[in-house]
Amino acid sequence: MKKEKYLAINNNVTGFSFANLGLFTGFANGIVNAVYSLVLLGIFKLFFNEEMASAAVGVYAAIYAAFAVVVGIFSVEILHWFTKTRLLYITMAALGACYSMMSFSVKPSTFIILDYVANFALTMFGILLPLFMSEFSRGIGMAKLNARRLLLENIGALVAPVFAMTVVNFFNDDYRMPFLAAGMIYFFGLLFFKHFGIVQQDKIIKPVKLRRTVRALRINAKSFFRKRGMFRAYLVNFGFYALRAMRLLYVPIVVIENGFSNETLGIVLSIGIIPYIVVNLFIGKLIQKYGVRIWMTMGFVSFAVFSIMAMMVSGYALLSIFILWQISGALMEASHDLLFFNDMPKREQAKYYGVFRTSVNFPSVVVPALGTVAIALFGSTSAVWIITASMALLSTFVLWFWHK
Repeated sequence: MKKEKYLAINNNVTGFSFANLGLFTGFANGIVNAVYSLVLLGIFKLFFNEEMASAAVGVYAAIYAAFAVVVGIFSVEILHWFTKTRLLYITMAALGACYSMMSFSVKPSTFIILDYVANFALTMFGILLPLFMSEFSRGIGMAKLNARRLLLENIGALVAPVFAMTVVNFFNDDYRMPFLAAGMIYFFGLLFFKHFGIVQQDKIIKPVKLRRTVRALRINAKSFFRKRGMFRAYLVNFGFYALRAMRLLYVPIVVIENGFSNETLGIVLSIGIIPYIVVNLFIGKLIQKYGVRIWMTMGFVSFAVFSIMAMMVSGYALLSIFILWQISGALMEASHDLLFFNDMPKREQAKYYGVFRTSVNFPSVVVPALGTVAIALFGSTSAVWIITASMALLSTFVLWFWHK
């Protein structure tokens, strides 16, 4: 993809400037993640019993993620139509508006429509931010930029769950009200980005021919997977986000189903962020020194062990596991996508990143559906940890023995 030109930009803008947006996104997304599955659970309880409602959350998450996969695939065409700067403005404004309105949406249908618009914006934002970071990474490196962004995201996410549950309790167990705070945070992030002073000339939108577009996307996807190392990079990233999707979706549900309070859930989620903050203080340098594979292996294997333990314990021991396995995630967080950025030439990253990025959302199509089957077979939400243990071990195998 042809490199974009900038008409104006502040002289002090670097890759770190874009990484700093992680403070806003971490806080906002941490708030949403703390209550999201509980909002969905409440919606589906209007139509199903408790066990079926829990399974329905997984089905919804799978369909929701499938939509994000489609957006990721078409992102390369969207980047042909609009500049990255224009798109970042649009996506952050859309996230602010949608989340704010979701807090007041009374009808389930209204919430779901807004959720899908936010899904589109969030998927595009997740593609744009790493591309900006990579473009302005000269002299810094993506490992350090990833570590900075993730450190700030986790600092924001540290207080987010407790804050979210405080809002929930203030509004008499209304799990939707924290969405308003998340929306406001995205608006503040938009104002922060505006100070970068980036100006690009808008692109000319050419008429869209669906058949030609679909053909171009298919050729692009085939070309991506034929490049050496990209299939492995895709599968490893898939594994990381498979574990993340299951954790975000089912930990809040399992904690509440085990009889713990909203305050306990908020504390568990907040404490679980601390390993990410500590690890990201030094992991960037360690990745540069020792490579990606050792840290991904430690993360996957330990997550598999903790998943097996989570199926055998309950009470406070289970809460301890939910905190400890955050160490596993922290070891992988700064390195899970570096197989792409290290092996893909920078001039081709914008062209192929949309395809690679589907490995972020595609796990949320496949894995929650498997989780739904596990719940149906074993009659317990905790059965989903069978899936996480299996995915972690398979990802370890791919990391070491798959070279395509």
